[in-house]
Amino acid sequence: MTPPKPVPRPDKVSLLQYMRLFRVDILSAQPARLYRAWMAEFRTPFFRSFMCNDPALIDLVLKTRPDDFPKSNRIREGLTPLLGNSVFVTNGADWKRQRRIIDPAFEGGRLRDTLPAIWAAGEAAVARLSPGVMEIEEETSHAAADVIFRTLFSIPIEHEIATKVFHEFRAYQRTQPILNLAAFLPLPRWFPRLHRQTTLRAAKTIRDLITQLTEARADEITQGTAPDDLATKIMQTADPLTGARFDTAEMVDQVAIFFLAGHETSASALAWALYLLAENPTAQDRVATEAATLPDYPDFAALSRLKFTRDVFRETLRLYPPVPMMVRENKCPETLRGRPVAAGAQIVLSPWHLHRHERLWDNPDGFDPDRWSRDANKACARDAYIPFSAGPRVCTGAGFAMVEGTLLLAQLLRQFRFETIPGDVPVPVAHLTVRAKNGIRLRLSRRT
Repeated sequence: MTPPKPVPRPDKVSLLQYMRLFRVDILSAQPARLYRAWMAEFRTPFFRSFMCNDPALIDLVLKTRPDDFPKSNRIREGLTPLLGNSVFVTNGADWKRQRRIIDPAFEGGRLRDTLPAIWAAGEAAVARLSPGVMEIEEETSHAAADVIFRTLFSIPIEHEIATKVFHEFRAYQRTQPILNLAAFLPLPRWFPRLHRQTTLRAAKTIRDLITQLTEARADEITQGTAPDDLATKIMQTADPLTGARFDTAEMVDQVAIFFLAGHETSASALAWALYLLAENPTAQDRVATEAATLPDYPDFAALSRLKFTRDVFRETLRLYPPVPMMVRENKCPETLRGRPVAAGAQIVLSPWHLHRHERLWDNPDGFDPDRWSRDANKACARDAYIPFSAGPRVCTGAGFAMVEGTLLLAQLLRQFRFETIPGDVPVPVAHLTVRAKNGIRLRLSRRT
């Protein structure tokens, strides 16, 4: 069975129709031709944007000349209340300074050091599950949030503040798309924003709770009692060029994006992976067979035996990239594939369409984890696969996410079998990440 994807809109619609579709879901607001086009232009009297699916253009924007294509400031409109001036939305010198402080926390042996926390979160997730029908997105969100709090602040999801952040974020996630209409249209201030007061209140509550955790950690660092986790590492790292460290307000911004990027994206990918395996029992049994080789304690070397499980997670990220679109802005006039592009145009890079591009991938809409072990797939894997972006702005936690996703998937499949419910097919939509419109319900039974 072909995994579900949104029904695309007709090729030609009015601006008003497009805006209405966009407000419902950014993915179904796009036409089917984008799965075949190398480049598409969207033009109205108010704006011009260009979607680029040509690997050469993506390489130009993300790798060759990233400073000439900064992140569009328009994405800030919906995300600033939560993310402030975090590394996700900054550009230029601010962004480079933030990455110089953040990156060391995810380098070298630090990934190995986080494994016990990920392992413990996986065991806790298994303990929470029980046979029967479950809405699986809620469970994967719980597990991914547990991972973030354990690795960042050495506290489980059951911690009072962690629990409050998790529940507030669940409400926020359903009301705020990662790309709102303002990312494509220069909307005036008077234009109505849906759920604006709701999202503002939720964002403030989340940031207030994160501030409590950050201030408490700063006190522990001063007293010499802070645990050796990611928050301590980042807060103690000085910019090698200036010697400055993040103050509390800056650290709150970064923790907010760590929680969004590290929790929301992992939860999305893990839920879709479980659905895909439920649809494909043979692949599920292969994962379970690999998972049976895991010991009962954190062992980094054991991850090397989860090759097929890792490929399942990679294939899930291809079919359901958590962040479906990214928006850049060209600083100066360009010519892209022979088309003049004025300075200030929006350059849209769409992992959703790139990963399913009919001219690049064999069986683009099919679930095929074995494609990652075939030589014929190497070019696509290199040129047309960007679930974590690419170039200097590649997600600093990409390696962390792959370890987390692979391990949690193995831990869950070692204990449970997942089955789809006849007639209950999830419909992907873009909220903060690619989620199912009405959730993903699966039937669980214990493996013997």
